[in-house]
Amino acid sequence: MKIPGGLNVALTALAAAACCALLRIASHGASHGAWWLLALAAIAFSFTNNTMFSLLHESVHGIAHRNRRMNEIVGTFAAAFFPTSLSLQRLFHLGHHAHNRSDHEQFDYLRPGDRPWLKRAQWYSILTGLYWLFVPVGAVMFALWPSFFAKPFVAARQTGGASVFAFLDNAPRTRIRLEALFAIAVQASFFFALGVTWRGWLACYVAFAVNWSSLQYADHAFSPLDVREGAWNLRVNPITRLLFLNYHHHLAHHQHPQVPWLHLGRFVDGRAERPRFWRVYLSMWRGPRPMP
Repeated sequence: MKIPGGLNVALTALAAAACCALLRIASHGASHGAWWLLALAAIAFSFTNNTMFSLLHESVHGIAHRNRRMNEIVGTFAAAFFPTSLSLQRLFHLGHHAHNRSDHEQFDYLRPGDRPWLKRAQWYSILTGLYWLFVPVGAVMFALWPSFFAKPFVAARQTGGASVFAFLDNAPRTRIRLEALFAIAVQASFFFALGVTWRGWLACYVAFAVNWSSLQYADHAFSPLDVREGAWNLRVNPITRLLFLNYHHHLAHHQHPQVPWLHLGRFVDGRAERPRFWRVYLSMWRGPRPMP
């Protein structure tokens, strides 16, 4: 499948410009008491920054651009808007593909021996957007104190941490530190160059955290317990699917992880079950279920 490299570079620039404009609008609205403007800008940012995340996701798989160096540039730049490190995200995400729906990633089911309170705490942190916070904080902590993640955590066995941390032994630490510094510099430029305020920034990133985090498990919740088939091709309106660069075609992605976003629709089986996003998302609020 042809990689739409030129289109992805253009989308990166366009989405980044939109994110910067919306951060400034949200800050301007907050400063002048126009709370409706702040709210609208934050909601719009939650979608445009998901476009940046989807471009980061393409780069993680090496399919944002056919030129390897340009692929890494797109991914590093897009990661700074999350903010996180491309290399760290690659380790985590490819680890997810390797362990999808395994014992380490059955967040939706309560198994014998699980601690229900811990499982539910993790579950509702995903639904409320708190899950997003662990990504930038984790990137900074790994850059400053990588040995922290080598410690055996009791909670790791029930939260997916065991599968994730196993990949960190071979992490490119110097590169991760440089990418984390770049992400911090980009975030700082929002305040010093664009005049973004903390109130505007928080509103936008809280909205993004909820929007991003809600999808991160809705596309897997209660799907078959299979590493390759354990995902959904979710039904959403075409505009949302376009802004997320077909991320909702998640089963097709797990079946064909090297297919660029532009072509994923060809691999969606129209005869298979395709639940609506809202149906899965709302059912998730009832909490994890006993293992069938």
